[in-house]
Amino acid sequence: MITLVGVGHVFEIAEQVKDIIRSRHPEIVCLELDSGRYMALMSKTTSKSVPIQYRLLAYFQKRMAEKFGTEVGDEMMAAAQAAQEVGAGIALIDVDANRMFAQLWKRMTFKERVNLLGGAFFGLFIPKERVEKEIDQYEQNSDEYIKNLGGSFPTIKEVLIDDRDKHMAKQLVALSQQHKNIVAIVGDGHVPGMIGALDGVEVEIVRLKDLRSGTPASPPSQGPEHTVTYWYHYR
Repeated sequence: MITLVGVGHVFEIAEQVKDIIRSRHPEIVCLELDSGRYMALMSKTTSKSVPIQYRLLAYFQKRMAEKFGTEVGDEMMAAAQAAQEVGAGIALIDVDANRMFAQLWKRMTFKERVNLLGGAFFGLFIPKERVEKEIDQYEQNSDEYIKNLGGSFPTIKEVLIDDRDKHMAKQLVALSQQHKNIVAIVGDGHVPGMIGALDGVEVEIVRLKDLRSGTPASPPSQGPEHTVTYWYHYR
């Protein structure tokens, strides 16, 4: 069984993530990180080897997290800690950030580059209330929200979301043949695309809105209707 947990990297949901892992006692906890980002997160440092575009977006996320009284990646650190508590392994399942952003920058149009960097810069000054409003719109209809993102930033959606959805789902299918109980912690925006690629796999889904609303973290009493786990075999 795979439990797919959709998170937001700027929200205070670390305890909810821990509760989910503790209640399910998985064999493997999968994190949406590559080795470089994982080491940087655990050591509280910033890797200077990643592209400047990534660092700018990371700084934007950091500023957003500060508005919510937390730090970027707290939920991933909490998941790693909970995995150790229950004796589970940790799998880093995301693609390498350097290769991903190099491909993204190469494929983006000039207009997309300007909009991306400009949006990240002006986003630094967006008030918390505006962020909450955007999140509410996303949670009401995440599929439509992602679709609209593709209309404004088609290359970003393809490289940062669609391609990674397929990659992660492929790894999960393989892992589900080796492990009976998996918990995957991924960005909530990946959940819809991954579900579509996990046909035939038993999946339980916990969305970001469930975590933020305090929905109980215990497993379904009669078995999950749809379970997803995020495991990327990092190479």
